[in-house]
Amino acid sequence: MLTPNDLKHLVVDEYHEMIYCYVPKVACTNWKRVMMVLTGRGKYSDPMEIPANVAHVPSNLKTLNQYSIPEINHRLKNFMKFLFVREPFERLVSAYRNKFTQKYNTSFHKRYGTKIVRRQRKNATQEALHNGNDVKFEEFVAYLIDPHTQREEPFNEHWQTVFSLCHPCHIHYDLIGKYETLEEDSNYVLQLAGVGNYLKFPTFPKSTRTTDEMTAEFFQNISSEHQTQLYEVYKLDYLMFNYSTPAYLKLE
Repeated sequence: MLTPNDLKHLVVDEYHEMIYCYVPKVACTNWKRVMMVLTGRGKYSDPMEIPANVAHVPSNLKTLNQYSIPEINHRLKNFMKFLFVREPFERLVSAYRNKFTQKYNTSFHKRYGTKIVRRQRKNATQEALHNGNDVKFEEFVAYLIDPHTQREEPFNEHWQTVFSLCHPCHIHYDLIGKYETLEEDSNYVLQLAGVGNYLKFPTFPKSTRTTDEMTAEFFQNISSEHQTQLYEVYKLDYLMFNYSTPAYLKLE
C-alpha cells in the first residue's frame, strides 16, 4: 500500500490531466519549469524565464499527496502518468558532483558531508568534521552501502533509487522517458498533452553534464567489493528501466 508520503514526488497538472513523477538529477528542474507553465494559467509562457530556485519551491506545484484518497485514485486511474529516468550510476555521480564538489552547497555539506566525514574518514581534521565540504567519492560510496545509513533514515532524494521515489510497481506509468533521449522524449510527452505546438522542452548546453566516461573515472578508485555492494543498492533501477550493467564495473 502506498502512503501519502509516497506520493510527494508526483506533480499534478489538472488542466491537461497529467501526473509527472520528478526524479532529481534527471532534468527535473526543467520539467518542473514546464509544469509551472502548464499549470500557471498563463502566468508563465517561457519555462526558462522561471529561476531554478523558484521551480523548486514546493508551493509552486501541486503534488498528489495533497488530495483525498478518492481524488488520488481518480487521478491515478485517468490522468496520463510519466517519469524520466537516467543511467543509475551516472545520476549518482551527477548528484555527488553537484552536492559535494560545489562550494555553494553548504547545506548539503553540513547536513550530509559532516556525517560522511565523521563516519568514513579516519583521523579527520576538526575543519573537515565541521565543514564537511571535501567529501571524496569513495567516502560517499562507503556511506551509501553502510547498512547503518539506510536504517538511520531514507536516502536523500538526490541519490534515492527511482523505484523508491516513483513506485513503478504500484503506479502504472503510461510513459517512461530517458535522459539519454531527453529532448525527443520530452517533446513527445508535450505533444501527447496537446501543447506541443506552443511549448517546447528547454534545451541546455551539455558541457557540464556528467557523462559515461566521467562516471567510469569516478569508479576507478572504488574497490570491486564496494562496487558490487553499490550495484546491489541500485540494481532494481538497472533492471526495471532496462539499463545494462556498466562495462567499467569490476563486480565480484
